[in-house]
Amino acid sequence: MKKYAHLHELSVEDLESRIVEAKATLRRLRFSHAVSPLANPMQLRNLKREIARLNTILSAKKAQSQ
Repeated sequence: MKKYAHLHELSVEDLESRIVEAKATLRRLRFSHAVSPLANPMQLRNLKREIARLNTILSAKKAQSQ
């Protein structure tokens, strides 16, 4: 998990803001993909995985603080 170690160092507020930004980007990409195909449709999958990764780290941090 060294690849995503930098995400574990972020604060809860930073994680939440990154999730909001990633969801907005995903929404924008989905709309543009519906209108005309994306050059790289793997962006959608990678962004969904990043959101899931961030949510996992966020829930672990919240559980750890309780």
